[in-house]
Amino acid sequence: MSRAPILNPKLVPVSGTDAHLPPVPLEALQPQALRQRFAAPPAWQVELPGDGGRIAERTPAAAAVLVPLVLRAEGPQVLLTRRTAHLRDHAGQISFPGGRVEPEDANVVATALRETEEEIGLARRHIEVIGRLPVYTTVTAFEVTPVVGLVDADFRLKLDDFEVAEAFEVPLQFLMTPSHHQRHLFSYEGGQRQFLSMPWPHGGDEYFIWGATAAMLRNFYRFLSA
Repeated sequence: MSRAPILNPKLVPVSGTDAHLPPVPLEALQPQALRQRFAAPPAWQVELPGDGGRIAERTPAAAAVLVPLVLRAEGPQVLLTRRTAHLRDHAGQISFPGGRVEPEDANVVATALRETEEEIGLARRHIEVIGRLPVYTTVTAFEVTPVVGLVDADFRLKLDDFEVAEAFEVPLQFLMTPSHHQRHLFSYEGGQRQFLSMPWPHGGDEYFIWGATAAMLRNFYRFLSA
């Protein structure tokens, strides 16, 4: 693989934001509006179908993640996880719950629900699956289907301490506002890479949402704003 890895994305210069794009209206983020959008989707174009390459020697593998939209009084919140620091792949990164499709899974929806329950203890009885977003292909050859679900707020989480360091919520309205979408340009000997980030400042800390997670959220923005 010829592409240089991005070891610390926070240090990669920001080349711009997308403040010129309109946010998704608040009324379009309400549960019934989201159900209707997936039930009768508009014509739209995926902006980011993948990382822009893949490791040649790896066989493509199907995977799925859940995009959990928690129904809070103040508006839908996206439930995200921070991976533990000792993991071999994507240590410490912000991600959706999910993983590889296993032979016993009936489909990608079953994968997303199973992995969510295993990783953070969110039982499927709390989740109403309303649709899917297009497959996102990672450089590590995973073909990831984002499954979107509405989550009632009456749940308790039980994190898998080996994989998940933390679970937290970000307002969907924040993530569907392109002025919060930063574009980064990573230059290395032999080429350049671009990626998006959506840093979420909260409680004196910053959750740096980037990479595939940010890209899938950007595709969600395109779907809702079409």
